[in-house]
Amino acid sequence: MIKMQVIGNLGKDCVVNAVNGKNVINFTVAHTEKYKDSQGTNQEKTTWVDCAYWTDRTAVAPYLTKGTQVYVEGTPEVRSFTRNDGTAGASLSLRVREVQLLGRKNEGGGSMGSSGNENQFQNRQQSPVAPGSDDVTDDLPF
Repeated sequence: MIKMQVIGNLGKDCVVNAVNGKNVINFTVAHTEKYKDSQGTNQEKTTWVDCAYWTDRTAVAPYLTKGTQVYVEGTPEVRSFTRNDGTAGASLSLRVREVQLLGRKNEGGGSMGSSGNENQFQNRQQSPVAPGSDDVTDDLPF
């Protein structure tokens, strides 16, 4: 088995489709690596990963919006194609098994996927704790 893990930001809002009676949530994750080249110049390289999350748990879809940072895990697939100009191209896609919302800048997140934490995330989002309040919810799984 091959497993791939990606942390990155969504490039646009997700799309929920029904294919042959099954739900799939499609989204794209951009992972950017920063490094220095051999001359010492700062460089960035962004890899785009097309994701397909086949699930009945579509309640996560409203949270998969452009700019949201996510952790996705699943099985990678490479798709080859021919561009309009005749050159060969390839794209990286991921059949997602687990999605965790990591949030946006200055914002917390929750987790979704095979662990079944959807209700915990939704409840936290619907009833936020006021600043300075002593009512702190511990959502650690251990």
